[in-house]
Amino acid sequence: MFVRPLLALAVPAVAVQAFSVSDVTSFARDVTSSIGGVVKRHDGHHGGHHEDHNEGPVTPARGLGECPSVWKDVSDDLTAIFLGDNGECTALARGAIRAAFHDCFPGAGCDGSLILGNEFTNFQNRGIPPIAEALKPIAEDREVGYADLIQFAAAHAVATCPMGPRIPAKVGRTDSDVAAPGTELPTPFQNASELIPMFEAKGFSAGELAALIGAHTASVQTTVDPENVASQDTTPGKFDNLYYKQTIEGNAPFTFQSDRSLAHDDQRTAGPMQGFANSQGGWNAAFTAAMVKMSLRGVENPGELVDCSEYLPRGTAPRNVRAAPINDRVRI
Repeated sequence: MFVRPLLALAVPAVAVQAFSVSDVTSFARDVTSSIGGVVKRHDGHHGGHHEDHNEGPVTPARGLGECPSVWKDVSDDLTAIFLGDNGECTALARGAIRAAFHDCFPGAGCDGSLILGNEFTNFQNRGIPPIAEALKPIAEDREVGYADLIQFAAAHAVATCPMGPRIPAKVGRTDSDVAAPGTELPTPFQNASELIPMFEAKGFSAGELAALIGAHTASVQTTVDPENVASQDTTPGKFDNLYYKQTIEGNAPFTFQSDRSLAHDDQRTAGPMQGFANSQGGWNAAFTAAMVKMSLRGVENPGELVDCSEYLPRGTAPRNVRAAPINDRVRI
């Protein structure tokens, strides 16, 4: 399919250069390639299975063994709370996407401490308690790890949202109840000049930051301005790129100071964001690659994880999915 080159949009405060579809997809391939290199290096150092090293998030490498069937039950549990009657993703699904980042970005990485260490009760994680409380009984009833569940739930939620990509979901992490420092999380009041080095310190480029911030397409803010509960684009139940368009144009229902700054104040994020505004497929690829990399934080042997992507939803359409036969509701 032929895709037109993206046109640069004029924005204040920075001269934004054209950022083409090829730029976006090339960026996604570069991230995926770098992740594959990490997996190969680990596999080269550690042959076979080793105890206490079965940790780490989603990777593109094939893990050891077959996925335990309990994850199908987990998937069914999540569908019940993530899929709305209108065929779109629910508030709990949106919370699950946010929870994955909040578990992985601070401290040692993706270790379940968001719930096990009660991080979700901290001020920096306000808004997360509903999804944390919803995941607790699933983890206990199904006897799965919290670190795995948080990442699996995020991948499930993204796939449940119409237009969302399927992010590989692997299991085998090690849980921790050691709380991470809340001060390591970004805030909606920071500017690009603060956020870019903050992410770079964690190993993420400005382009990856631009891709990850797009998760705000499924965001409804309730805490920054409690008197003005509002979404960050006009379709919060869909995982579309409308967030980028409306953030850039300044006509979103609500825009964080941080997002506005990333979209306008620094070419390193403004350029990619304009590219994503013009390419749903380009953003899906870049977001998936960046999320895979995010979920690798704290992983010693990612190649030893077990691939459970088969139990993720195959994508939803903007229709009344619940009206369809049970086997066709999500896996279509």
